Amino acid sequence: MAAALFLLPFYLLLRNGLASRADLTSPQWTFFPSTVHWENFSRLFSLADVPFARSLLNSALVATAQTAGLLVICSLAGYGLARIPYRRSGIVFYAVLATLMIPTSVTFVPSFVVVSSLGWLSDFRGLVIPGLFSAFSVFLFRQYFLDFPRELEEAGRVDGLSRWGVFWRIVVPNSKGFFAAIAVITVIGSWNAFLWPLIIAQSPDSWTVQVALSGLLTAQNPQLNLLFLAAAVSILPIVLLFAFLQRYLVRGVAESGLKG
Repeated sequence: MAAALFLLPFYLLLRNGLASRADLTSPQWTFFPSTVHWENFSRLFSLADVPFARSLLNSALVATAQTAGLLVICSLAGYGLARIPYRRSGIVFYAVLATLMIPTSVTFVPSFVVVSSLGWLSDFRGLVIPGLFSAFSVFLFRQYFLDFPRELEEAGRVDGLSRWGVFWRIVVPNSKGFFAAIAVITVIGSWNAFLWPLIIAQSPDSWTVQVALSGLLTAQNPQLNLLFLAAAVSILPIVLLFAFLQRYLVRGVAESGLKG
């Protein structure tokens, strides 16, 4: 029952997306449209002013690159703060936490000026690179690595591994659940991002899926059935990703670093 309730919005999107404009605006509600218009899929992906297929590919590339880069950078930062002793580690950690208090809207203008001066407008570098660091992810990684069993790391050091080798050959393989949990959060955030891609992706060829959805909504003659269908298609990759990584997400919360 609960699953059906959560799937109801997706059903409504798909139902309205495969309906005709007359069925969509009809005062009489039906569970299924009088005629299922499967051709709406081809119409959606053949729009001239909104390259929807390209926007899906752009979102996938941006989300993949941003997630991979964030996992590497933030995990290294979190591990360094948790395990590498140096005099000012506490100051660095609290400085990272202090950035969480800065509203995102405050950094938009200086970030845009930097990206624009580098010539990264309508470029994947402008979409990906500013999102490669997350203070919240660094904090989560640090807290996780503080509870990681030191015995495993010490065993690796005894076997002759450097700190770098211990991290990549012992810590990371035994932290797959937590890495997957952070990856899911990052992918969803990157996929659903709207304001930054709207500012940076000034060319339709660099639009992400959320910008393409806004293009369908603000068109001079908005086609509501295609808008509903586009929303359903844009949600599907995230639903499949969550279904595939759900068990890793649960393990990431429950594990302390040891498998099995």
